[in-house]
Amino acid sequence: MSERQAARTRETAETEISVTIDLDGAGEATVDTGIGFFDHMLSAFARHGYLDLTAQCDGDLEIDEHHTVEDVGIVLGAAIDEALGERRAIRRFADRTVPMDESQATVVLDISGRPYFDAEGTFSQERVGEFTSVLATHFARSLAENAGLTLQVAFEGTNAHHEVEALFKALGIALDDATRLDDRRGGAPSTKGTL
Repeated sequence: MSERQAARTRETAETEISVTIDLDGAGEATVDTGIGFFDHMLSAFARHGYLDLTAQCDGDLEIDEHHTVEDVGIVLGAAIDEALGERRAIRRFADRTVPMDESQATVVLDISGRPYFDAEGTFSQERVGEFTSVLATHFARSLAENAGLTLQVAFEGTNAHHEVEALFKALGIALDDATRLDDRRGGAPSTKGTL
């Protein structure tokens, strides 16, 4: 196990969540949010980002899946922020494009400590199974705001399943790239000396 790991929990009237993350893992994921497609996406995010992830959520799915997806993004973002620590020697910037058959997604990120999110694209179908497609970008926004990322995403295609999946995979790969340690750098990757 690496030093760059964290465990976070959050309990509200809407959700009860626990997350652990190891940024230097092997891509192993154990996920149970009660939303099958979301579990699949989080597993793809972890697998392609080479991070070890556990995520357990008991949410108010009798209402809808919004609170579960949003709050998992909040807790996972906070865990990433904690695992990064002082952000010493990280590469900081990354961009990745992932194709999935007729669809593709691009993720550009900066581990800046200044949360910002922007998304371009419209999902081709409103739902993928029990998952509302637009919650994919809502998850990414919650993650960015709580991990301190500048995150810009764009996607296109004709199949929402593949559009969402390409987005999660690109996000995992870009996060892996940006959090990698660079032995040429000793401190924070900023002219300010801190992030």
